[in-house]
Amino acid sequence: MMFKRYQNELIVAFSVLLLILALAYRSAAFSSSAESISMGKQEVSEFKELLVFKKRWLDKKTSKRVAKLEKLVPASKVTWKKKGKKLTARYKDLTPKELNKLITSILNMAVQIQVLEISNHNGSYTVEFKCKW
Repeated sequence: MMFKRYQNELIVAFSVLLLILALAYRSAAFSSSAESISMGKQEVSEFKELLVFKKRWLDKKTSKRVAKLEKLVPASKVTWKKKGKKLTARYKDLTPKELNKLITSILNMAVQIQVLEISNHNGSYTVEFKCKW
């Protein structure tokens, strides 16, 4: 008998509860879709970056650019060993200006640096450099 008396109020309360649940579901679905969209954009940008790296690593001019490192300083200061796509170079008695020029050139190339050791001996520098591409 009490149910009949409060029937309209119970229907309204149940409807409000359904409305709140639907709103919570919609909010969760919206945040989930926004998150998946942002992850998709991030994956696309990473893929584009990979394509750029692949293009740089497969560049056939890299060998020529590496060969230019031999001519940056006088030949008497360079010990040079190149086998295929691997390079071992040792530079001795470099001035700070030559060292800066060499290191800038090395770091701007698309090579995998395996060893880069720089040591200072009374104002002159010695550099050991190993890389592959």
